[in-house]
Amino acid sequence: MHKTRLSLFYLVGYLIPSGLFLLLAPQFALTLLFSNRAAEYGDIFPRLTGILALALGLVIVQIIRLRIEALYTTTLLVRAVLLVCIAGLYLYARDPFFLVLMAIIGFGVLFTLGSYLSDRRSQSMEAKHA
Repeated sequence: MHKTRLSLFYLVGYLIPSGLFLLLAPQFALTLLFSNRAAEYGDIFPRLTGILALALGLVIVQIIRLRIEALYTTTLLVRAVLLVCIAGLYLYARDPFFLVLMAIIGFGVLFTLGSYLSDRRSQSMEAKHA
């Protein structure tokens, strides 16, 4: 599951920095993410979102570091749930911020899914030749 593990670095690469940005400079972070309602969100909930993103990023770091392959597919499932919920938020708010989040997360899902399927195919081929 080498490729799948490597794909999770992308996940950490956006969770930790975006978590820190949302925690430390929420309005700036929302502006960078093309929010047209940044002022309406205030500072508290973007900071809470930042804390949650940072915490999730640290969990993913541990999954990578400890090579917990059993949780690789869980990262896909969690992100699929996030995509559905964020799509609902976009339909509710019509804020481009949610489209940006969906693009970032969606790319990661495709990257991890492709890597996972490639790793599974490689394992299957190795098992046939063993």
